[in-house]
Amino acid sequence: MIQHPAFAVDPWAVRERHLHLDVLAQTESVFALSNGHIGLRGNLDEGEPYGEPGTYLNSVYELRPLPYAEAGYGYPESGQTVVNVTNGKLIRLMVDDEPFDVRYGTLHEHERVLDLRAGTLTRRVRWSSPTGAEVRVTSTRLVSFTHRAVAAIHYEVEPVGRSCGVVVQSELVANETLARQVADPRAAAVLESPLVLEENVPAKEGTAIMIHSTRASRLRVAAAMCHDIDGPEGTRVAADGAGDISRVTIATRLEAGQRLRLVKYFSYGWSAKRSRPAMHDQVVAALAAARLVGWKGLLADQRGFLDDFWAGADVEVDGDAEVQQAVRFGLFHLVQAAARLEDRPIAGKGLTGSGYDGHAFWDTEIFVLPVLTYTYPRAAADALSWRRSILPPAQDRATQLGLAGAAFPWRTINGEECSSYWPAGTAAFHVNADIANAVTRYVDATEDTGFERETGLPLLTATARLWCALGHHDAQGRFRIDGVTGPDEYSAVADNNVYTNLMAEENLREAVEVATRHFDLAQTLGITLEEIAGWRDAAAAMYVPYDERLGVHCQSEGFTGHAVWDFDATRPDQYPLLLHFPYFDLYRKQVVKQADLVLAMHLRGDAFTAEEKARNFAYYEAITVRDSSLSACTQAVMAAEVGDLQLAHAYLGEAALMDLEDLERNTVDGIHMASLAGSWIALVCGFGGMRSGQGEICFAPRLPPGITRLAFRLRYRGRLLRVGVTHASTIYRLTSGPPITLTHHGERFLLDGRPVTRPTVKVKAPEAGIHQPPGREPAPRHTR
Repeated sequence: MIQHPAFAVDPWAVRERHLHLDVLAQTESVFALSNGHIGLRGNLDEGEPYGEPGTYLNSVYELRPLPYAEAGYGYPESGQTVVNVTNGKLIRLMVDDEPFDVRYGTLHEHERVLDLRAGTLTRRVRWSSPTGAEVRVTSTRLVSFTHRAVAAIHYEVEPVGRSCGVVVQSELVANETLARQVADPRAAAVLESPLVLEENVPAKEGTAIMIHSTRASRLRVAAAMCHDIDGPEGTRVAADGAGDISRVTIATRLEAGQRLRLVKYFSYGWSAKRSRPAMHDQVVAALAAARLVGWKGLLADQRGFLDDFWAGADVEVDGDAEVQQAVRFGLFHLVQAAARLEDRPIAGKGLTGSGYDGHAFWDTEIFVLPVLTYTYPRAAADALSWRRSILPPAQDRATQLGLAGAAFPWRTINGEECSSYWPAGTAAFHVNADIANAVTRYVDATEDTGFERETGLPLLTATARLWCALGHHDAQGRFRIDGVTGPDEYSAVADNNVYTNLMAEENLREAVEVATRHFDLAQTLGITLEEIAGWRDAAAAMYVPYDERLGVHCQSEGFTGHAVWDFDATRPDQYPLLLHFPYFDLYRKQVVKQADLVLAMHLRGDAFTAEEKARNFAYYEAITVRDSSLSACTQAVMAAEVGDLQLAHAYLGEAALMDLEDLERNTVDGIHMASLAGSWIALVCGFGGMRSGQGEICFAPRLPPGITRLAFRLRYRGRLLRVGVTHASTIYRLTSGPPITLTHHGERFLLDGRPVTRPTVKVKAPEAGIHQPPGREPAPRHTR
């Protein structure tokens, strides 16, 4: 984790007041900008030094071989890795023939600010060259939310003291050298220079265009740049380009009080089908549209977009300034990842780094989409439309596995399975039910009937068919789903995982409801009344294992009979366990990587009594080690529900600060989208007690001692709601939309144009102590 205070605590910004090269790669992830189509890591303008250069386009990938010691039937043959495409953010600076490089000369001041309301990254530097020439450099960078293909940089140089000669080089560069090498030499060879040059148009009047294609995946990528230049008389502009570099050079002499200003617009496009001339014209047109609006127009549009977003998404936290900053930071990165998604996936790291090879997982549906559904629902629809678009390869995968319906990939970019480890990949069929859950949640929250028919019904049908093919009715009439892996990846290929079974049950029931409601369309998918009856029977008979002796649910059948992991003999430096112990040992012990049955209690709370939740939570807390960043937010929600509010607050802090404090020591690879979403989940679903479904939205607010006030906004069925919670009372407001019936701690009431106040119920703390494995306790919150 970061050992020094890298970022100042600020409610609406992430501010780095000093440059720390030891955490440069981490800050590149934190300061990344994106709009869901383009992603720019927060590299320094001049390109060096860097932790990992990164410019990404959503779903642009290269194929690479997947290594196997022994091949097996159904193993994926190739993987996909996100490609670092043409870098358009490079602006190099020479001062009196000395390159501006923070490692040399004297760095007097260096500040970077990620503005969460403006949607910009601003950098302010004062630097002296080794020969004594001093300059002040200010740059502001954005990736446009309103112009899908456009990013822009405002760059300004002024001398401090004496005059100096200044040369600025604005570049497009492809096939940059990566700092970290891939372990597999075959994959390294593929990714060494993944882009093949097709076109490098000599720059004209400050404009340059480069087009490449990926070697194996055959995707065509175009990049272009143009400039507005404002400098003193005598400023000269030249251009050149060859191979993988295109450059515009601006040279001038700056006297005291003079400045050189540059606005760089750059645009991107990619396609698997469009021709080179078409891609050329596409990026040129995008530049023309951006230049027409201009820098001030792009800034105004950026602010306007975010004003609208925050009006329906903001969360206010009094009493914990770090969490206040972190939850807004998380929401900002979520909307960045999804703003211009347009039927593309949200990867586990968004477009902030190459972690997980740029793959999308179940994290999106269970952690990210719930937040977007209630704050920016259009993006949730886009992400699920991508799942609909990859339904054909998921159906092919199911056929390959001898199953009906669809088997959605565990990890992917283009829809093909990329997981080479099947026990924690293919066997984790719960991803199908996770997608179905997201569909059901979205339709419930938006009443989007068109989406339900065109996207929801095909997805619910394909996933329901998988469960009926995967499971079976046993001699006792119970519907069993054997040999699967649930969310806990330390317990693989188990029978009747409770999370999987309960989520499959919901999937089947919703498929019945939607197919019955739209039976005309269902018939075109080959659905019959007999098949619907089969779904209904499987759901009604779903088996949920329970240990009568211990009085708790089994995470999977027989789990509570396994030997308990020897936590006392496990050293702190042996976590995460998967890096220090063989999977075969983890799989046969009671040790939980991440919330599994506890996640089931959050998402399917209707399947458990309050007493069962309390007993289950205490039991699984004692064996959950949180070797996954996905766990803390769920544990926060359930800790709040069972009444351990201080523990919930501690877990909230862990989820919220995952990247700002680099708690998992891997923020270098990109930020943790699901954990950032988890901070909203912990606050709104945990301390706000928000649950929804079947056309109703309910709240059961409660606050820990360290938080004095919580307020949040959300969208539900055409309404904009605002909920404000203190220890004494909760105030509900309807900001827009028609009246709605809400529930407060079980009491139904009508909310119209007038605020409604209800007492915040004091919850009883659990009688039995709740304990974690030794050394795995979350850090308590020291609020301020």
